[in-house]
Amino acid sequence: MKTFPDGLVAVVKRDCQTCRMIQPVMTKLAGGQTAFTVLTQNDPEFLSGVTKAIDDTRLAYSYQLNIEVVPTLMRVENGREINRIIGWNRKEWRQFTGIADLGQDLPEQRPGCGARNMEPEIAEELAWRYQSAELKARRIEIAAQEDDLEACFRRGWTDGLPVVPPTEKRVRRMLQGSQRATDEIVGIIPPNQVPCTVEKVAINAVMAGCQPEYLPVVLAAVEAACMDAFCMHGLLATTYFSGPVVIVNGPIAKAIGMNAGLNVFGQGNRANATIGRSLQLVVRNVGGGRPGGVDRATFGNPGKYTFCFAEDEEGSPWESLAVERGFKAEVSTVTLFAGDGVQAIMDQRSRTPESLSRTYANSLKTVAHSKIFMVADAVLVVSPEHARVFRKAGWTKQRLRQEIDEILKTPGSEIIRGAQNIAEGMPEIFAEVDVTKFRPGGLHIVHAGGKAGMFSAIIGGWVASGPIGSQSVTKEIAL
Repeated sequence: MKTFPDGLVAVVKRDCQTCRMIQPVMTKLAGGQTAFTVLTQNDPEFLSGVTKAIDDTRLAYSYQLNIEVVPTLMRVENGREINRIIGWNRKEWRQFTGIADLGQDLPEQRPGCGARNMEPEIAEELAWRYQSAELKARRIEIAAQEDDLEACFRRGWTDGLPVVPPTEKRVRRMLQGSQRATDEIVGIIPPNQVPCTVEKVAINAVMAGCQPEYLPVVLAAVEAACMDAFCMHGLLATTYFSGPVVIVNGPIAKAIGMNAGLNVFGQGNRANATIGRSLQLVVRNVGGGRPGGVDRATFGNPGKYTFCFAEDEEGSPWESLAVERGFKAEVSTVTLFAGDGVQAIMDQRSRTPESLSRTYANSLKTVAHSKIFMVADAVLVVSPEHARVFRKAGWTKQRLRQEIDEILKTPGSEIIRGAQNIAEGMPEIFAEVDVTKFRPGGLHIVHAGGKAGMFSAIIGGWVASGPIGSQSVTKEIAL
């Protein structure tokens, strides 16, 4: 904490017209009996003839004093400020200083100018300098002749697409999006089991192209991915298609501009695209989960770049996924699902819930394989046009799920290995029982998508869904 001698302290800058106008006043105060100190914000030579002129071009004093306008005149007693005036007002300055003829030849009053420490970029930098904890991440110097984007590629930090270079300025700005301590451990990132701090998440969020306000969502997604029930390590190691799918519920989705409607799984929305990408980059850059290493996917899927969307809660006829999973509607959450690509459902003719649910069931039967049951979960994404059918009929989400389960109940003899002249299928022990497609709790139903188009969608799950592999997990988003 910087201190000042008792007396008068003025804060000025050269490019302020009012500050230049009152130079004679500064000179007179400097020659008076009261101790007088001047802080210059942008030019050490400005008022250099004044006794006790202090160079404050780094703005440490101005930041500490919270100077908003120059000129500012303060009175200090016992090292503490007791009063201040801003701008130039002849009557006020005379009363403040006790000099009856001060500024006799100057205009009666003039407004001041904005202080340099209040300029947006400078204010941000000062806050980082004097408030923020020091960044702990290793700093890597990029040679002047080296292209910073290409440098990220060469160092293996990208997912195959260009990333935003994580400069210290960008990382500090990202960290402003969360109130959590920069050194807080978010989780242990597989496959290398590396502790991951808020700072490391912020670095990868910068690289992904996030805005600071997205950071709480990214942090929650990373925390969810580290939960044992989600089994991120196993999801990486599988040869199957799947990767993490991030579903966002609650007020934060709308607050940060996430897409829950038209083209919900497609391009064009920054929040959707970069939040999901951030999670993948954390797994890659912090945990070491890279294709060809632990990531052994035969095909993978485009969602392993990013797969993140918000549920359309306002237009839904049902409670949200998060509410269904035990959270209050006003709580923001992320749900992670181990999913593969998007499977389309087209039904433009069904006008009853009975008919439409049968369409859904027939499409869902093919998740993973039409003869593979109870091993792969799924997310059924119901579009607004289809949802109207269920709303009109008064069907709850639970009734729809029960109807689908009942339709999908199949004699084991039809799906065992060799049945239908297909070698793939369920083991022989299922031959004498009826089997439904999904395990209890394995079919999730959400509402999203554009308002026009009688389509819905299926996100099929990993063929190691449930306790044997990955279970969907939901995490509250903490600001």
